[in-house]
Amino acid sequence: MMKIDSKPPTVLFGQVVIGPPGSGKTTYCLGMQEFLTKLGRKVAVVNLDPANDTLPYECMVNIAELVTLDDVMDNLKLGPNGGLIYCMEYMEANFDWLKEKLEKFKDHYFLFDCPGQVELYTHHSSVKNIFAQLVKWNFRLAAVHLVDSHYCADPAKFISVLCTSLSTMLHVELPHVNILSKMDLIEQYGKLAFNLDFYTEVLDLSYLLEHLTSDPFFKKFKCLNEKLVELIEDYSLVSFVPLNVQDKESMVQMMKTIDKANGYCFGDMEQRSLETLMSAAVGADFHFSSTLAVQEKYLEPNVMTLKEEMMEL
Repeated sequence: MMKIDSKPPTVLFGQVVIGPPGSGKTTYCLGMQEFLTKLGRKVAVVNLDPANDTLPYECMVNIAELVTLDDVMDNLKLGPNGGLIYCMEYMEANFDWLKEKLEKFKDHYFLFDCPGQVELYTHHSSVKNIFAQLVKWNFRLAAVHLVDSHYCADPAKFISVLCTSLSTMLHVELPHVNILSKMDLIEQYGKLAFNLDFYTEVLDLSYLLEHLTSDPFFKKFKCLNEKLVELIEDYSLVSFVPLNVQDKESMVQMMKTIDKANGYCFGDMEQRSLETLMSAAVGADFHFSSTLAVQEKYLEPNVMTLKEEMMEL
């Protein structure tokens, strides 16, 4: 009789952090790494962005060891967009290298810092294939899609963000969490036309159309915008979670949302660590703004790494 191995395969949990350039992906990875580490979760950050040559976090696996955007552009005479596509296709052709690197961290929680080229998540298949291969290796992943919150201040840009987010969700085919990042800076871009929940819950978008038609430039695109809004509302998939990466409460909410999306269940020790971390907030005199206040910072403004912080202690 054939011997059956009763030992179940090791399940690996993690996040693939995606979003447009400048949306705060690398800062998010740093903040989430430090936050989860303080809760007792072993975290491995994987840099899959061949253009990212400045890594503020402790990087366990770096695609730069395999290929870099600068080398591709210099040797193949490609532009930045074509170079990024080549790098991702090269990564796809070298899964053995990636698998060997990842196997060293089987007891870790993974954060994959991904490139910022939007087309990689809406049209091209290489990144989608990389994610699919990770799932075959028994990774349980959630796609964390960051969008700069300042787009909320412009109705036309917000509709564009909604279309991009919807397209990304349909193309990537992973449990998906959309994030409005940099919420601590949103009021610097002007007063919002609606309350924050209008943007996070993507409520009745007809109000956005009214704002657009009041602008002479966008008035002639009324029919187009109506069809885009109709498409977004018909799918009824897009919503956002507001995030301030320096705020404990915001990070706790984000962690719980993502853990629910990818099925991660933490033990009693991590729960006790979370209660201890949050207990410092009890009785504090917090200031709440109309959007999202920083209740208590756990990251210093100069964005210290965990190693530097421990050395100071």
